[in-house]
Amino acid sequence: MRKIGGYLRLMRPVNCLMMGFAVIVGAALASPGVFGNLWQNLIYGFVTGFMLTAASMAINDYYDREIDAINEPARPIPSHLIKPEEALVFAFFLTAIGFIAAFLTNTNSPLCFVIAIISWAISTAYVTVGKKTGLLGNFLVSFCVTVPFLYGSLAATNAIVPNVLIFASMAFLSNTGREITKGIVDVEGDSARNIQTIAVRHGEKKAAVAAVLFYLSAVLLSPIPWLLTLVSFWFIPLVTITDFGLVASSLMLLEDYSRGNARKVKNIVLFWFIVGLLAFVVGTL
Repeated sequence: MRKIGGYLRLMRPVNCLMMGFAVIVGAALASPGVFGNLWQNLIYGFVTGFMLTAASMAINDYYDREIDAINEPARPIPSHLIKPEEALVFAFFLTAIGFIAAFLTNTNSPLCFVIAIISWAISTAYVTVGKKTGLLGNFLVSFCVTVPFLYGSLAATNAIVPNVLIFASMAFLSNTGREITKGIVDVEGDSARNIQTIAVRHGEKKAAVAAVLFYLSAVLLSPIPWLLTLVSFWFIPLVTITDFGLVASSLMLLEDYSRGNARKVKNIVLFWFIVGLLAFVVGTL
């Protein structure tokens, strides 16, 4: 049972569920009636997002095993619960399931399958090479976070509709801020491996300022869907909560950019992501 638990922790199920759910949200944003006649597309799309995210998490833990030995020694690989080669075999298995689901998501168009391959390639490039580049690596992660929304739109309509594109842009900016914040948390291990995050290269304070700029950029985009009448009035209350949360989190980080507080901000921002998702879903119903 401990071994099974180790594999589950390797996958990071919460992240996988969020990415699978993001595909469904992207489809709902693109076509509110998608739940009636395209439910099979949604199931395959959810499995694609879930499995490819799980695979990237396993690959990430394989390549980060020396860093995690410093930053997160209780992770499955550094704690010797899962062997490194077992993590790679597991990642291959998850990837195969994800690609099969991607092929079946929309058999009328190859776009979903192509996007899935590109997303997997970028996430793999990040964990193998891109992570050491710092900000560029943050951008690669944020791209992978936004892809499920675009994927969901393609699954439902064979196109990327404007409100999905706007939300994807907001997700890209706010997630980049979160990745920079994570760099503050991991600065000790990243320094040991010469990973050039903003926190390592320029210090925690400048990293906090950079993260806040990305958070606030996402907030500035939030009125656009309403102004372009892409969403209903019910979008406003939830997106207001999201904006307030991101601004409050920014102030928290600027006030205290210590490792402990940065970890707290990083976790809180994840909650604001979920509220923002709900704002767009409610606004399109």
